[in-house]
Amino acid sequence: MPEIVTETILHPIAIEQHVLFSNYLEREVLVDTYLTHKELPAEQLSLLLVNDGQDLATMQFENILEELTEKNTIAPLLCIGIYCGEERKREYGTAYSADYKGRGDKAGLYTKFIFDELMPYIRKKFHAPSFKEKSFAGFSLGALSALDIVWNHASEFTKVAIFSGSLWWRRKGYDDGYDDEQDRLMHLQVRKGSFNPWLRFFIQCGTLDELADRNNNGVIDSIDDAMDLIVELKAKGYTEQHIQYLEIEEGKHDVATWRKAFPYFLQWAYPK
Repeated sequence: MPEIVTETILHPIAIEQHVLFSNYLEREVLVDTYLTHKELPAEQLSLLLVNDGQDLATMQFENILEELTEKNTIAPLLCIGIYCGEERKREYGTAYSADYKGRGDKAGLYTKFIFDELMPYIRKKFHAPSFKEKSFAGFSLGALSALDIVWNHASEFTKVAIFSGSLWWRRKGYDDGYDDEQDRLMHLQVRKGSFNPWLRFFIQCGTLDELADRNNNGVIDSIDDAMDLIVELKAKGYTEQHIQYLEIEEGKHDVATWRKAFPYFLQWAYPK
């Protein structure tokens, strides 16, 4: 697989940028890697994949890692920021089904890219036959994609982080007989899925994520959908020990809010 690598060496966090060609997605994929402890073997590192990796670059993610590492509050970590492509709304989503507008129809191909192309590349690049643990995170629609991949490949992961997740992703439009209980695709998967006791879920919402309130209950849809996901997880057998919910007052659906939330996730997921 051809690649282009650009390395930043002045920053205490080792940062590299790679360009991979995906046969599944039929496009180049830009990937940033952030490594907190260059001297450690891979089996002592936890691996964190992050959808919408361009948002990590915008929030200057290396500064977050540097601060937490200097404070010795997080364990050694290798983060992989995967940039989205022009067909983001087709590649992200749920592999289980496209939504009511046909979006997410390439989610299955994106999953194949992760396991068959990206992971082998990471293992070879970092001489890593194994990692301490693997997790996946994302923002908005990228968060839905991360959750979908973790849920359907639970043996590969230990944690998932959902920042302002597009949990409204649905198989029917509101004017086509939509029903909360039957038509939200991720909630349906959880209901039909299995309990995997090692999985942990970090779910973040902002009180200003959106304005929509489809059931007029005074709670915006993003928070309603997150609360309903937690209900489904608990009905499956997950407990407060498995789920961390963070609601940011006046938090918006933007990178600035996710930057505030990310340190909470890192310290929860990878405590020193």
